[in-house]
Amino acid sequence: MTRSIDYGNLMHDAMRSLIRNVLLDVADNGLPGAHHFFITFDTSHPDAELADWLSDRYPGEMTVVMQHWYDNLDVGEDGFAITLNFGDAPEPLYIPYDAIRTFVDPSVEFGLRFEQQDEDSEIVGDTGTELAHVDPSPAAEDAADASEDDTPQAAEIVSLDSFRKT
Repeated sequence: MTRSIDYGNLMHDAMRSLIRNVLLDVADNGLPGAHHFFITFDTSHPDAELADWLSDRYPGEMTVVMQHWYDNLDVGEDGFAITLNFGDAPEPLYIPYDAIRTFVDPSVEFGLRFEQQDEDSEIVGDTGTELAHVDPSPAAEDAADASEDDTPQAAEIVSLDSFRKT
């Protein structure tokens, strides 16, 4: 068998390292300016920790907003712990980096999306990673009170699939 470089998994590792570094900076210095994050993660991931009522309400995935109020941000090697407010009820969460599906900072139109692979996929080592230049949607802006502009903008997605050999 011929050895090959697994660029997809290397890219996922680099993107997770970027998220970790951003969160480490936020843990040390707080969120600068208008920065805030929408983080979508797999609530059924075996290492994700969240209240039963949250996992019942969001059995597949959940998007959390890290903006005005958060507490106890503890960034580790494999994931991060944070306490967020859900309807005036503070809830601790633990989110492993490999459970993250999207990480978006709409204040600077930046986003990462981790594509999920079907287990029956015939492409070995394909992670479907995409880098996204994201413009926030009006719904996302309303949810975070991030902007007064309700004009939807298109996202520019660069798929790594276009660089793969077939």
